[in-house]
Amino acid sequence: QVRLVESGGGSVQAGGSLRLSCAASGIAFRFTHMAWYRQAPGNERELVASVSSGGDTNYADSVKGRFTISRDDNKNTVYLEMTTLKPEDTAVYYCYSRRQYGMDVRVTWGQGTQVTVSS
Repeated sequence: QVRLVESGGGSVQAGGSLRLSCAASGIAFRFTHMAWYRQAPGNERELVASVSSGGDTNYADSVKGRFTISRDDNKNTVYLEMTTLKPEDTAVYYCYSRRQYGMDVRVTWGQGTQVTVSS
């Protein structure tokens, strides 16, 4: 079974930092595209950052320069380092994986972890 388990969420003051972790199991992590999404109340889920199996990264404009996504293929874990947090970063953050097997695609979501930033 494919499982993504997030950790590291919590409450922090504006300007603070948090590091989210997503531990993956049941997948060939080294060959899997990983990403972080977030969803705030009343909003649709949006892509925050992604990292390809080759290590290429992409960020939403709203978090560029503040967030860093990274992966450790030896630990089957993807991280989201968040700095200079703002109240508008408050959301449930979800880990995401995508793996292509020929014409077959597997997508898995984590359960989400709450991040709350107070002003």
